Amino acid sequence: MYFTDRGIEELAERRGGETVSLDWLADRLREFVDLHPEFEAATDRLATWLARLDDEDE
Repeated sequence: MYFTDRGIEELAERRGGETVSLDWLADRLREFVDLHPEFEAATDRLATWLARLDDEDE
């Protein structure tokens, strides 16, 4: 288990039953980067990966 899995597990446990829109998620990611600009690159990579999940070329 990676260290980051702890946060993922907490997210699933605390918020797993909720339904959110992608607009809501995008707003939370922007808010996170505003608070933690050192994670901008990783957040951008995650957002790009999520946006392109269905691309056959990837």
